[in-house]
Parts: sequence; C-alpha cells; structure tokens
Amino acid sequence: MALICPPEVLEAVFRHAEQTYPYECCGLLLGTFAQGARRVSAAERMRNANTTSPQTRYDLDPREHLAAQRSARARGLEIIGFYHSHPDHPAHPSQFDLDHAAWPGYSYLIVSIARGRRAPSDAANSFELADDRSRFLPEPLLTPDP
Repeated sequence: MALICPPEVLEAVFRHAEQTYPYECCGLLLGTFAQGARRVSAAERMRNANTTSPQTRYDLDPREHLAAQRSARARGLEIIGFYHSHPDHPAHPSQFDLDHAAWPGYSYLIVSIARGRRAPSDAANSFELADDRSRFLPEPLLTPDP
C-alpha cells in the first residue's frame, strides 16, 4: 500500500517537528482508505505525553486520541496513520517504535529533524507494521503535485 500525502500536509508535519525540537512531536494522519492507498487529508497535532524521555520517545494521550478520532469522523475522515519526528536521528523506525506500534494496517510516518531543521536528505519515510507485528515494512510516500 502507499501513503499519498499532499505537500502542504507534509510541510505541516515538518513545521510541527521543528517547533517541538529537540523533543519528538507526534500526531495523527487523517484521511481515507481508497484504491489500495491511504490518502491523507490532514495531520492532527497531538501532545507528546511522554514525560520520561520526550527527546527520544513519544506517547499519545488516549483522551486526546479519542477526541481527535471523534472529530475526524464528524468530518468524514478516518485515522489512517500516525506521525512522529526523530530529532537528530534518521527517519527510520527504532526498536522502541516497533515495540510500541500497536496496529497493522496503518501508516507510520517518520520525519527527521537535524539541529532544529528538516534533515537534508531522507527526511521523511513511511512504514506499515507487518501483520505479525515483527517489523516495519517500507511503504511508498507519494506527494502529488498540487
């Protein structure tokens, strides 16, 4: 499956990551499942609820997650994935990401921020959790022209 994300939504994710640096940011990808792809309509910022190691870990607040899910449904959208940043690290899942990923069938978008700015290369990658939850599988991240 592919993640189709408009450039302006990806830019919003990068802005969120730059604003929260040196801490990880996190949020939801809202959109639809259609024609073998996940189509992003919006990125919903969430608060990083991790108070132990927010520089290298993130947690979603369950109440905030539920409220965002209800809001998305009211707009005719679904949660189709999650995003978070890796401050000063590559945009690839860590072992912690794998250990805490809960749901196959969603996109997991990771953006890399280096010294407070978008990393110069390989700055955004999307993954899908394998059905057996043993690994992340790379998925195409498509950003169509507006």
